Amino acid sequence: MRIEKIGETKTIMSNTCSHHGYFAWPTAKILQDGKIAVGASGFRLEHVCPFGKAVISYSFDGGETYTLPAPVIDTPLDDRDAGICTFGESGVIFTSFNNSAQMQRDYNKDSRYVQSYLDTITAEDEEKYLGATFRISRDCGITFGEIHRSPVTSPHGPIQLTDGTVLWAGTRFDDIFAGIEIRRIDTESCETELIGKITSSDKNVVFNEPNMIELPDGKLICHTRAENSELFDGGDESVFTIFQSVSADGGKTWTEPQMLLDKTGGAPPHLIRLTSGEIVSVYGRRKKPYGIMAMISLDDGKTWQTDIPICENLATDDLGYPTTVELDNGTLLTVFYDNEGEDMPCRIRQQKWKLIR
Repeated sequence: MRIEKIGETKTIMSNTCSHHGYFAWPTAKILQDGKIAVGASGFRLEHVCPFGKAVISYSFDGGETYTLPAPVIDTPLDDRDAGICTFGESGVIFTSFNNSAQMQRDYNKDSRYVQSYLDTITAEDEEKYLGATFRISRDCGITFGEIHRSPVTSPHGPIQLTDGTVLWAGTRFDDIFAGIEIRRIDTESCETELIGKITSSDKNVVFNEPNMIELPDGKLICHTRAENSELFDGGDESVFTIFQSVSADGGKTWTEPQMLLDKTGGAPPHLIRLTSGEIVSVYGRRKKPYGIMAMISLDDGKTWQTDIPICENLATDDLGYPTTVELDNGTLLTVFYDNEGEDMPCRIRQQKWKLIR
């Protein structure tokens, strides 16, 4: 199986007329009324930046044009990632997370501009906003309610099951070493309930940034980014890959995670099951040649054809976090982030493509 690109790769979010031109960590989702929503963190200076806002853009013509990005979550802190989940007839959950002011101080030690802004952030600001956050729209993304907090975070947010249950596979904001938690979200109260966990017998591997799908038989597949634990103590990145785990009981128990790529094959993942039955998981490859890749399963995740390039020979390893949606005509649209060079701000881009069976 191979893929065929449709049209050129194009930029859909950037801000080239401002120093605040860095956009990254996107999610694409087709909403209930048919428009494409793309969320991202934008209007940033760089990879870690207190000015980051979680923004959203819409396309009403199948990804040909987009509205200008508008903030949905804009706390005083560094709002990163942007997940999107649809539920019910018109519900949309928009997710993000942020970093502490001290973490941003440490990263931006030489920037008087950033340090001056961080001086304005109070302890009350952090008490109110620090952590994983989300807002809910009940009118298909036109308006959003208040900001809520979640114990877990993931780049692309929760999913809705066929029975209407909303589940969030995520990493605990306060403990990246705790494994992947599966939480049920009450979309009325906005409370979350822990129902299961994905852990590994290999304590040298840290799981984070998961994504999950439901199969027609009710099984759940979760793909998760995996890294070597030494990395978080200042060691080298010798593991950057994707593991898979499966649940047959609605997310309560999970199989032992299995590695799908080589040790530095790429991450984080995003899963979609196509109307024709194939499962596609897309991910960023941060070793040369840098690129946006896909793996495809024809047997509901039992086996995978890996390392199929969607976009190759990208400029740097500051890239990835792709997501894919399927348009009405079967065309696939993958959204990701990259840049044109080391000193260039990142932007949100998209590539349309199709499977050649």
